[in-house]
Amino acid sequence: MPPGVPLHRTRSERFDDLVLLAVSQLEPRWEAELSGMEFGVEEIPPILPDIGDPDPVPLARLEPGSAPASPLDPAGSMSLPGQRPSGDRRRAPDRPARIVLYRRPLLARADGEEELAELVLDVIVEQFARWLGVDPQTVDPGYPAEE
Repeated sequence: MPPGVPLHRTRSERFDDLVLLAVSQLEPRWEAELSGMEFGVEEIPPILPDIGDPDPVPLARLEPGSAPASPLDPAGSMSLPGQRPSGDRRRAPDRPARIVLYRRPLLARADGEEELAELVLDVIVEQFARWLGVDPQTVDPGYPAEE
């Protein structure tokens, strides 16, 4: 669709749609676990590796998040609602786990929309499996087996 037409989607928006589609494919089986997960897209990784670096450019990153805070403060005394823990220690807010995909590196590795959709799904499955501490085939039985 040409720009200005209501159905027009930018490349970035189409990529976001592929991420949502991949997540929706996992939801029937992993709905409870996915409810505590956020997904994001960035253009490129924050720091690109050196040209001589043997590690390839990352396709995604996993941010494990923080566990909900215990009602006990580090000193072991109970915090009441609306009251700061003893010693005025402030806690960082709870953060959900997050998978961030890097759009440009993924686009560079795919030949076409269909291959890109498969790659996005594979990367999400890998990162989600890593977060769960299971094999990617456990998350998605259709994930390609290692040879």
